[in-house]
Amino acid sequence: MIETDGRRLKGDASRRLVLDHAVDLASVEGLDGLSIGRLADAAHVSKSGVATLFGTKERLQLAAVEAARLRFVATVIEPARVEPRGIRRIVGLLDGWIAYSRDRIFTGGCFFAAAAAEFDAKPGPVRDALAAALDDWSGYVAASFRFAIVQGEVDAGEDPEQFAFVATALLDAANTRSVMSGSNQPYVFARRALVALLRSAGADAAAIAPLADVDDLAA
Repeated sequence: MIETDGRRLKGDASRRLVLDHAVDLASVEGLDGLSIGRLADAAHVSKSGVATLFGTKERLQLAAVEAARLRFVATVIEPARVEPRGIRRIVGLLDGWIAYSRDRIFTGGCFFAAAAAEFDAKPGPVRDALAAALDDWSGYVAASFRFAIVQGEVDAGEDPEQFAFVATALLDAANTRSVMSGSNQPYVFARRALVALLRSAGADAAAIAPLADVDDLAA
């Protein structure tokens, strides 16, 4: 039993190591470029070892999407949850997402922005997994904004889904422009636009100060 458990622990550690390389590689070269051979070279493991862990390219891609989702949740969602529901959590989510992209938590910028552009017109399990992850993120932003409405922190007539659509579009655009240009200036523009969006919705200036006051060029 001890030997079996030891092999399982070693296999789990190997899987995590390979997936860490997989998500970073995919953020640069795309999920379609994520072959077992290419990943074996990047992770410095054998092709047979990667094949044993994942079996097929599609299973590898799906595992990479899930690993990326967990990294995103740990980096953006969980830190924001220390804030109370409503405007303060929204600020934490938006600021955390900018930092996540700006600080290249994935080597190629936002994993999901890159993968969505690659798979948006390719039906199948990988596209479905990506769509679910993106829907979860947008839905969480909308739900947090809905709490802000209920608590009177923004105007009652605001539309949570519209807010989530505009906010995530600004974040995605900042990510793409930053990756393309190698500059943090797009995050400055996105941050200003997000602050203006929240102010136009009636949010208190003091509540959104943590989002407004960050200097992305100095970060």
